[in-house]
Amino acid sequence: EHYNCMIDILGRAGLLDEGECLIMKMPYEATALAWMTLLGACRMYSDVERGKRAAEHIFGLDPDNTSTYVLLSNIYAAASRWDATVKVRKMKERIKELKKQPGCIWTR
Repeated sequence: EHYNCMIDILGRAGLLDEGECLIMKMPYEATALAWMTLLGACRMYSDVERGKRAAEHIFGLDPDNTSTYVLLSNIYAAASRWDATVKVRKMKERIKELKKQPGCIWTR
């Protein structure tokens, strides 16, 4: 939990490189939550490439998490990368059993 808090603090401060380095240097494998925290910061600071890397890790750890698809498509849309936005949304549509978790929102 302490690592996730530090990743959140670094991300909110715009220190995304440091947050990603912390995840990579953790003494155990990072959880989907750690990567999701970084992904949220990538959305906040429009870091498309780092956001893509974070999302790929989350897809491997928790592919049913709809928030990943939504955040990544929003990052691409904000960067006017419409082809990538459509691709991520189609990925989400292909997995029919995915449902947005009620009451789970990301705020800026």
